[in-house]
Amino acid sequence: MRIRAGEAAEAAALTELALRSKGHWGYDAEFLAACREELTLGPADVGPRRTSVAEEDGRALGFTTLDGEPPRGALGMMFVEPDAIGRGVGRLLFTRTMDEARRLGFTSLTIDADPNAEPFYRAMGAVRIGTTPSGSVPGRELPLLAVALA
Repeated sequence: MRIRAGEAAEAAALTELALRSKGHWGYDAEFLAACREELTLGPADVGPRRTSVAEEDGRALGFTTLDGEPPRGALGMMFVEPDAIGRGVGRLLFTRTMDEARRLGFTSLTIDADPNAEPFYRAMGAVRIGTTPSGSVPGRELPLLAVALA
């Protein structure tokens, strides 16, 4: 498995990967449709959002985006193909993204986490600092986490 920079031409495929990954948690079609806009990665977003892709045998297994400008930013998106969950893809992506954030001068990142993903992020060292409103579902609150990179 390798981590590489995302390419504009794969934005639609990464969007579909994000939706499959979100669907892994048992959300219904209506919920996923409500999330589509927020989970869409456009071709013009891939570079500026510092998209990283985990790839194996030419297949994207997951991706992250590193949003914002140093010293504070966000792990904007992090999704893994459902059939690759539990294989270390998320851990590798998270670790590489944190390393890249440090290299670029970020000192902290926030994460608007899906409630089902919070245990993973906490295991990776993130701490819960509050909640944040969902950008897709009115009235839904998401765990707000932070990672110190110092």
